[in-house]
Amino acid sequence: MTAPQGPAASDAHPLPSGASASDEDRLRAGRVSPRIENPDGSPVQQLHVAARLEDRFDAAVARVLRRRGWTVRVIGYAGYGSGGRVRVLARTLLASPNVRQRDLPDAGAGAQTGERLAPPVRGWRSFFTAPVAGATVEVTIAGTTHRLTADRGGYVDAMVEADLPPGWHDVELTSLDDARTTARIVVVGPEPTVGIVSDIDDTVMVTRLPRPLVAAWNVFVRHESAREAVPGMSRLYRELQASRPDSPVVYLSTGAWNAAPAIGRFLRQHDYPAGPLLLTDWGPTNTGLFRSGQRHKVAQLRRLFAEMPQVRWILVGDDGQHDPQIYAGAVARHRDRVEAVLIRQLTAGEHVLSHGLPTATPEQEEQQDRADDVPGVEVLLGADGEELLRQARAAGLTA
Repeated sequence: MTAPQGPAASDAHPLPSGASASDEDRLRAGRVSPRIENPDGSPVQQLHVAARLEDRFDAAVARVLRRRGWTVRVIGYAGYGSGGRVRVLARTLLASPNVRQRDLPDAGAGAQTGERLAPPVRGWRSFFTAPVAGATVEVTIAGTTHRLTADRGGYVDAMVEADLPPGWHDVELTSLDDARTTARIVVVGPEPTVGIVSDIDDTVMVTRLPRPLVAAWNVFVRHESAREAVPGMSRLYRELQASRPDSPVVYLSTGAWNAAPAIGRFLRQHDYPAGPLLLTDWGPTNTGLFRSGQRHKVAQLRRLFAEMPQVRWILVGDDGQHDPQIYAGAVARHRDRVEAVLIRQLTAGEHVLSHGLPTATPEQEEQQDRADDVPGVEVLLGADGEELLRQARAAGLTA
């Protein structure tokens, strides 16, 4: 179950015009081999052995479920757009015909963007899904239909042409079995503005990652309504956005797409601004056994910088893992695209859970100092949103 990789590449492509009926049958049975690319866009010559084993397992499950009458559904995730193009994010999976669209495990992934709020569930349900590799998805935007294909993990991640005015828009997604749903797209206007890129784990939500047992308990067992919000963070984001109500807010995390419904409901419950989630997927990659969370964040930041050149970003994270290094790198390479860096400082106990030390590592402190030395870029440190908000007001970042 592999999500698209790379700063601008996508495993979602238009279906070849010469596709035959037998090709469509293979798609329906989950036996297609979609085009697979390296991060630079070149084709992967040979998948990693773990990825091949995963693909065989997924295809076998798909064949069994199709014989039992399960149909291909599509789940829409919130996307963004600017300059006449929009990024469509979705996933194809199999479900029993008796299951309603709103009751699918991944339903509610766009809960924080204004869709009807799905009821809270325990996170493990979203991890037991049957993806459909290479499934076709028709995306209708402003009367124009684009036909895309999912990658080997069932994910669609594609930029398509769409001339939409600024604001939120609904796009229609249709699976090859004619199951329909909608996804929301936020379009950013051409005028210069300031947006927010926010980490999730231990920045807006107390997750105590990456301690394995605690992380597994939080994701798979603990009821999402019992999850803790970091004090003051939603108020901080609301005030940062108050003077620019149309500015984008993007939530960037190394968490799994399967957790998107729970994250979306959490963000809405705690009054965070609506915005797309940019997540990844757990499991083997095209070329390795594990994916790099750091590379995922760096690649997504580069995409945001390239696809919305009119936006300067406030980068918000925590000092528990790699956010200080990643954001310092963004400041060093794209100084004109970064408005400020806000880092939530974890408690001693949270640092121990994060990396075994009661304070930030020397490398993290060095990277924070590097970012702080760049003139014109504010770097604020605080224990929670309330402390960061006081500093943001003093720095003139709020209205």
